[in-house]
This record gives sequence, structure tokens and C-alpha cells, in this order.
Amino acid sequence: MTTTAAATTVAARPGTIRNRVLWTLQILLGLFFVIASGGPKLVIPGVLTDNAPENLTIPFALLIFIGVVEVAGGIGLMVPRLAAPAAAGLSVLTVLAAGTQAFIAGKPAMAIFPLALAAIFAWIAYERRASLTELRDTLTR
Repeated sequence: MTTTAAATTVAARPGTIRNRVLWTLQILLGLFFVIASGGPKLVIPGVLTDNAPENLTIPFALLIFIGVVEVAGGIGLMVPRLAAPAAAGLSVLTVLAAGTQAFIAGKPAMAIFPLALAAIFAWIAYERRASLTELRDTLTR
């Protein structure tokens, strides 16, 4: 029984090259969400609503909440134990962003980038799924 558990854990971990690619993506996307996406929503929200008219349709408190979630997700991507849940959360967030671009802002062509990010985050969450079971086991002790 111990052998099976060890084999399952080893099988769920990505290979060396894939692991490097994943960490590179996680760090780059994490920095992107902390510095370029969520950070401006928290630091200069008034300027953000002035420069992007589609943000005026979103309540100001929701815009701040989205900024907090993006920063937390970006930081979570760079923490090994939190990478999978952060990637899953950011995947949901970017699908919702694509829906906002397509239906509320009326710019369906702008939904392509968030959908591509959602696919990347779903892949990261799938590849880092071993950390989900480790996190679950840590929380249930």
C-alpha cells in the first residue's frame, strides 16, 4: 500500500523540463498579476476608471475586490503549496473577465486574451494537482 501511494505521488509530478516551464510561467504570470493587473487597481483605481470606460460599469468596490484577488492569486502562483489553488482561482477569474469583456464591455475580441490565460492557469492547476492533496492533508490534520 505504501508503494502505491509513492507511485501515485511520483506519477502526478511533472518532469524536470516541464517543471521548469511551469515555474517560469508561474513566476512571469504571478508578477504580471501583482504588478500590471491587480496592483494598478489597488494603487490608482481612479486613474484606471478614467482610462478604461468599461470599468465604469463595474462598481468601485468590486473593482478593488478584483484587484485584491488578482494580487493574492499572483502571489499564490509563486508559493509552491499554493500554486494549484491559486491557478484554479485565477482560471475562474479570467473566464469571468472574458465574459465581462464580451458581454458587458461589448468587446468580444478582447475576450481572447483572458480565455488563453484561463487555459494556461487550468494547465498549471492540473500539473500542480499533487500540491492540492498535500494542502488538503495539511488542513485536515
